[in-house]
Amino acid sequence: MVKIADYASSSAVANVRTALERAKQYEAHHALLNLTETRALERAAKVESGEITGKLAGVPFVVKDNFLAFGAPTTAASTMLENFNAPLQATAVERLEAEGAICIGKANLDAFAHGGSTENSAFGPTKNAIDDTRVAGGSSGGSAVVTALDIVPFALGTDTGGSIRQPASFNGVYGVKPTYGTVSRYGVVAMASSTDTIGCLTTTADDAALVMSIMAGKDERDMTTLPNFFTPEATVLPLRIGLVAESMNDDVDADVRAATSAYAEKLRAAGHTVEEVSMPILKYTLAMYYIIVPAEISSNLARYDGIRYGYRAEALTLAELYGKTRDEGFVTENKRRIMIGSYVLSSGFFDAYYQQAQKARTLLIAEYQKLFETYDVLLGPVTPTPAFKLGENTGDPIKMYLTDIMTVPASLAGLPALSVPAGTNEAGLPIGIQLTGWRRSDARLLALASSMEAN
Repeated sequence: MVKIADYASSSAVANVRTALERAKQYEAHHALLNLTETRALERAAKVESGEITGKLAGVPFVVKDNFLAFGAPTTAASTMLENFNAPLQATAVERLEAEGAICIGKANLDAFAHGGSTENSAFGPTKNAIDDTRVAGGSSGGSAVVTALDIVPFALGTDTGGSIRQPASFNGVYGVKPTYGTVSRYGVVAMASSTDTIGCLTTTADDAALVMSIMAGKDERDMTTLPNFFTPEATVLPLRIGLVAESMNDDVDADVRAATSAYAEKLRAAGHTVEEVSMPILKYTLAMYYIIVPAEISSNLARYDGIRYGYRAEALTLAELYGKTRDEGFVTENKRRIMIGSYVLSSGFFDAYYQQAQKARTLLIAEYQKLFETYDVLLGPVTPTPAFKLGENTGDPIKMYLTDIMTVPASLAGLPALSVPAGTNEAGLPIGIQLTGWRRSDARLLALASSMEAN
C-alpha cells in the first residue's frame, strides 16, 4: 500500500494525475461521488511553481462528502444536499491544504453518515476494496475504500459511533477516532454533536500521526475543540494493556477472536503486559447510543426544511413544503433516526429514556476512568465479524446496529480509539483490532500501533 512518503519523488501534477486515473480505474467500487479534478490540478501546478509548500506538498487525499470542500458539491450522500456547493471549507480541510495537500475527490457515505455499511447512500452503495460482493462498512466506507485501493495515501472521515474504525477494519487500513474535541468539526455536516469526531484513514500508523498532528488544535469557530495536545511520539515504553473480556465471547466470529488473541500475544512478545479485564456495563452501551444519538440527530436535521438551503419540494402550502421536502430529501434510515430521536425527547418519554441513557453514559465514563487508573490501553476487536455481504443486513435495522456494538463505547465516553489491521480470515477478508486509550492519549495509541507494524 502507498504511504505519504512515496509521493515525495514525483511531481505534484503527476501525483494528482495518477490519483485521478486510479479513481477512474476503480469507479465500479463507487467509492467516490465526485472528483475535484480541475481544482486539484490547479493546486498541483502551484505546488510545482513553489507557490504552495508544506509538509504534505503535492500529496493527494480524499474527503468524506460531509466535509465542506471546494471543487465539487457537498452532498452528504443525500438528495437533500445533492446540489449544495459549499461557501467555505471545513477547518480540517483548510489545515491540510495549508500544508500543501491536494483534495482530489469526495467520498461516498451513508446519507448524513447514518449507517454502518455505506448502503444508505442516496447514490448507491460502495463496494468493499477486497471483495466487491461485500460492504465497505460505514459510514466512512468510501474513504476507507479509496485508501485501501491506493487511490490516495489518506482520506478524511467522521466517527460518531464507529464510522471510521469499522470501515477501516473491513478494508484493512488504519482508522483513527480521536479524543472528542481534538479536531474542529467546523464545516462538517453534523450528525450527533456530543460524539462527532474528525479523523483519518491511512495505510500506516505514522501517516495517521502526521495527518492528525496537522488537523488537531483549537479552533475559535468550534467551541468544543481542545488546545492542541497532539504531538507524535517516536517510542513506546512497556505498557499495561487490558484485553476486554466482554468483546471476546461466543457472539464474536471465531476468526476475529483469533486475530485479537494473536495481536495480544504480539504485544506480550514486544514486552507489554496484557491482562484480561471486565467491563460489565458494555452490554448496555448500544442501548445508550441509540437513544442519545438519534435524539441529537433529530435536532440537527431539523434545519433541513426546504426553506433555507438544500432540496425544496414542489408544494402549495408551507406545511406541505416541509413534509414533502423532508420525505423526498431523506432516506429511510434518516427518517428512522429522526422518529426515534423525536420519540425519546418527547415530554412523555424524556425522563424514561433520554435522561436515563445520559445517566448510564456517566456510569460508563466512570468505569472507563477506573480501568485507566491501572491500564494504559484497552484491546479488543473492532467488529464482531469481518465485512458482511451487500444486502445482508439492510432489512433488519437491529442486526445492522449490532455491528456497532464494540465501537460505540469509546464514542460515548469521548475516548480515542484506533482500528489497526490484524490480518485476514481464511476467505482473505481483513480483520481489525481496536486500541482504546484515556483522553488525550491519541499519540500513544498510534506510537504503539507503529511499533507493532514490523512484528
